[in-house]
Amino acid sequence: MLKRTMAEFDVKAGLQHVLKRIDEVLLQRPKEVQAAKPLLVAVSKTKPAEAVIEAYEAGQRDFGENYVQELEEKSRHPDILAKCPEIRWHFIGHMQSNKINKVLSVPNLSMIQTVDSEKLATKLDAAWSKVQPAPEQPLQVLIQINTSAEDVKSGITAKDATALYQFIKSNLKHLNLRGIMTIGAFGFDYSNGPNPDFVSLMQVHRSICEAHSLAPDSVLVSMGMSNDFDKAIEMGSTVVRVGTSIFGHRVAKA
Repeated sequence: MLKRTMAEFDVKAGLQHVLKRIDEVLLQRPKEVQAAKPLLVAVSKTKPAEAVIEAYEAGQRDFGENYVQELEEKSRHPDILAKCPEIRWHFIGHMQSNKINKVLSVPNLSMIQTVDSEKLATKLDAAWSKVQPAPEQPLQVLIQINTSAEDVKSGITAKDATALYQFIKSNLKHLNLRGIMTIGAFGFDYSNGPNPDFVSLMQVHRSICEAHSLAPDSVLVSMGMSNDFDKAIEMGSTVVRVGTSIFGHRVAKA
């Protein structure tokens, strides 16, 4: 069933379309926005292994999963292990403490983008210290910030984010804190101006860079999905998480 469903979509064309759009937006981005070219994370949740392999064979390396069980199963799929040796998995869903060991045992785990408390960060640090592949290989993480203040979303508040950044940097040597992320409210109407979630995250980014005397492009900003990754890049995003525009790209009718 999945094979017939996926045949309706052209993953390679979807990926190329997104990469082309990223390049177009970069050319138009205001010069005062100091940010590197964004990393594209292909969000493969609910998609079959063959779709991941198709994107990988088209050049994509970073993939994001929202659910622990799906990440476990997909990362250990024999075809993905055989055909995608350089794949990098990002966990982008809500992280529960009792699932930490399962996530950290994932082959080719690259980053956890959803750290939102001192307690979770401390547990991740302790767990990674026992399983890390090499002493000099800390786990890459981002702090998730609930910029929209929605109860249904995880994430630390914007006002508390800088303190959590300081805590992780000062105390947790097994974590490599790379930056910040947000999901943001869905369906924002851009005719009303800039997305307030993106504005909020960029303000946090500025505060962190100023407090730690860091260059802006040294702190990653993960924001923007299929419906608004171009707007996010315009504002300074350096990681975009795109699923539907890649894996839901429909084959053109003849």
